[in-house]
Amino acid sequence: MTLQEIIADIHALNEDLEAYERKYGVLSETFYESYTSGEEPEDDTWMPDWADWAGAYKILFRRREQYPRAIQALRE
Repeated sequence: MTLQEIIADIHALNEDLEAYERKYGVLSETFYESYTSGEEPEDDTWMPDWADWAGAYKILFRRREQYPRAIQALRE
């Protein structure tokens, strides 16, 4: 994955996470802690959003790990 692709993903994922945060009134870090501890949403119709939100959060975490490695590769 190129540096530009990583950066584009980070920006897009941040936008997605911000939309979920506004919709559900909780920051992604807090949501993800609840999600990984097995908490379920109050309303079953929220399940698709919760799965997508968790997936977006995990991908963002990976991209943030890839970013410094991509920068380092460019410097070498």
